[in-house]
Amino acid sequence: MSTEKQATPGIAPPVAPLDAAALVAAVGRGLVLEGVSAHGAVGAAFVRRPDGRPAVITRLAAGAADEARAALPLLERARAAALPVPRIELIAEVPGATALVQSRLPGSVPEPPSLGQIQEMAALMDRCAGLAAGLDAPPPLDLHLRSSGPGFCLHETLAAYDARTARLLGRIKEIGAAAPDAVPGDDLVHGDYHPGNVLADPETGALTGIVDWDGIARGDRLFMLVNLRWGVHWGAGPGVAAWLDGELDRRVPAGALRRYWASLSLRMVDWMVRHGTPENVTEMIELAESRL
Repeated sequence: MSTEKQATPGIAPPVAPLDAAALVAAVGRGLVLEGVSAHGAVGAAFVRRPDGRPAVITRLAAGAADEARAALPLLERARAAALPVPRIELIAEVPGATALVQSRLPGSVPEPPSLGQIQEMAALMDRCAGLAAGLDAPPPLDLHLRSSGPGFCLHETLAAYDARTARLLGRIKEIGAAAPDAVPGDDLVHGDYHPGNVLADPETGALTGIVDWDGIARGDRLFMLVNLRWGVHWGAGPGVAAWLDGELDRRVPAGALRRYWASLSLRMVDWMVRHGTPENVTEMIELAESRL
């Protein structure tokens, strides 16, 4: 990311990548750093527990420990529903961040994901139905259509980048004015459900893990299907995008689809302006406009 981008008025700087060595040192507890994941914009690192067990460490915002703990019962329900979800082993506040240590699941990120794997992701999504019933936490999924999110879905980015993104922001706000940003529902929602956040057996292709639950929420699981469509824009196998487009039209009510698509448009254009190239930004705008 260039200095010019970071200095553009109205556009926040990019999110800093994980400093794995510093985070592991701050947590202590006998953790040994073994390597850094090649996937994820912010990043995760592989560590070894004092008893020899492999684990993964990630970084949340400072002060997020209570919110992370509140989500634990929902993750337990996910495991009970046969969802391949890691176990949270340690939540620790450290200077400037919250560290999350999780069990390390088998498998690797599928590159590229096949149509069968995307269909399996859709099937796993359906196991999320009703899992949050009776729980007060985590909070409902927030679409951020009316105002900026906490470090992502930033309205200011689209307003400042150029005339086309400003027009896109106007359309997003127009859609957001029709309903509250909080999505009702009792489903478990993974806030960033895309192929980079699943693991698969390298021999059979079967999915073995769903990771990166930092954006866990409750609401409507079909948001995950829309998120998945955005996540396959680059690098998916043949027929994947077309199959997902058909599923969106078949399964997601038109009003909900418009709101979810607007939220993902905001998130991805903001992210690409701050972290990608001008060509990436143009691709995201074009994808956004295709359904708005």
